[in-house]
Amino acid sequence: MRDQLEEAHRHRDDGYGRAQHLNRVELPKRFYKQVDVARLENGFAVTLDGRQVRTPGKKIPVLVEALDTAQAMAAEWAGQGEFIDPGTMPMVRLVNSAVESGDELIPAFRAEIIKFAGNDLLLYRADSPQELVAEQDRIWDGALVKLARHFEVAFQPTIGILHQAQPDNTLQKLDKSLDGLGLHLLTALVSLTGLTGSGLLTIALYNKLLTADDVWTAAHLDEDFQIRQWGEDEEASERRAKRRVEFDTAVRLMEALRQG
Repeated sequence: MRDQLEEAHRHRDDGYGRAQHLNRVELPKRFYKQVDVARLENGFAVTLDGRQVRTPGKKIPVLVEALDTAQAMAAEWAGQGEFIDPGTMPMVRLVNSAVESGDELIPAFRAEIIKFAGNDLLLYRADSPQELVAEQDRIWDGALVKLARHFEVAFQPTIGILHQAQPDNTLQKLDKSLDGLGLHLLTALVSLTGLTGSGLLTIALYNKLLTADDVWTAAHLDEDFQIRQWGEDEEASERRAKRRVEFDTAVRLMEALRQG
């Protein structure tokens, strides 16, 4: 299952996805003039000059459940200039990743989120300096308390990096909370989990226990502490800004598909 999941993540580098690593000259030229959103029997599709968009790798027609998602994708297609730059199309890449993964990877995606939750960022604490310890206690404990109350579970945080197993009942209840979630929604949640390093923060966000900004702050607590101590690195700042775009895109897809 792990191998299947890694293969699904690699789909994001298929076709157009790979082009983000190429220079401007090698990007594919824009081949369309008109971008529209079409309502079909089972959802919404982006059309380029009247033709439904397909994924770049497996050439699968792209159909999404939510109008907002289709509109976001259409805006990215419409925003291309002379060349198609996938680096400026985060929603298109995320949805293509879901479509090319296929429903057979739904169990793997669920397992990945719960795997993170069982070894979560929020559960491994520093023993010093005291300022960092206090900030972790305040922000991370706050998130854990909300999750514990919502799901009626318990967590066992630890100091250091040695593995601390979490109660089976806790992980089972968290896994059950993902019952019935579709491929596109789980793709968004897996993306959020990878970007934050936390299955617990992702589950809290999906269940409206934390806001997106709360989650981003909690996920970068240690990094922000180091920045305050040593200053900000320009390249690291640029990478973080790109991750925030990916994060916001995954949040938008999640919100468009969130149940209840």
